[in-house]
Amino acid sequence: MAAPAVSIVVPVHNEEGNAARLAHEIAGVLDGRDYEMVFVNDASTDGTLAELMAAKAELPALRVVTHRKNAGQSRAVRTGVLAARAPVVATLDGDGQNPPVDLPQLIDALTRPDAPADLAMVGGQRVGRQDSAWKKWGSKVGNSIRQTLLNDEARDTGCGIKAFRREAYLLLPFFDHQHRFLPALFKREGYAVEFRDVSHRSRTVGTSKYTNFGRLAASLSDIYGVMWLNSRARKCQGWDEN
Repeated sequence: MAAPAVSIVVPVHNEEGNAARLAHEIAGVLDGRDYEMVFVNDASTDGTLAELMAAKAELPALRVVTHRKNAGQSRAVRTGVLAARAPVVATLDGDGQNPPVDLPQLIDALTRPDAPADLAMVGGQRVGRQDSAWKKWGSKVGNSIRQTLLNDEARDTGCGIKAFRREAYLLLPFFDHQHRFLPALFKREGYAVEFRDVSHRSRTVGTSKYTNFGRLAASLSDIYGVMWLNSRARKCQGWDEN
């Protein structure tokens, strides 16, 4: 079987009521394109897996991968990328708050003929974010601290919708919460990143898996870790075979 042009990776944990609906929505948006969907079920304890398996009968492009033990969003994204068959991967959150209608613009920006040769990722930046004022405040504080310390040029690394080169992603060091630091990590490897404004919508089913304080505490530790990684990076400016 020939590899598709793009793989859509969606991490899900206890997203019954969201998962299948999101898969159908992605299929509608990408109708006519050469793609696959890889939903990674991160050991959900509700009906998420059953819902996705039922959707497979109606969606030929849908693949479902399940973790044997809950491992978090970053590990689910990595599992999906490892399972993906396409050279280009696009991700979005499984809660349905990232509208799939924004996928084509990110994919097309990454793969455009005049894109910089070193462009590895095009990330979304949420506009008109549909979250509580408290959650938006927490993200603003976290993003400000991260931008200042890492200089990653990213306004909104919490945005789950991104498109990137699979090969480049697999060169990055992996750690828990890695998905929030992809711009800095791609830059560390010498790649370029770009951003596009994307839409956002309210969660209609289920609850958020994060809290402001929990996310901030983890982020501070992770930021210092990425700062250490950056301090130990030595770039060779590419390589040639002689």
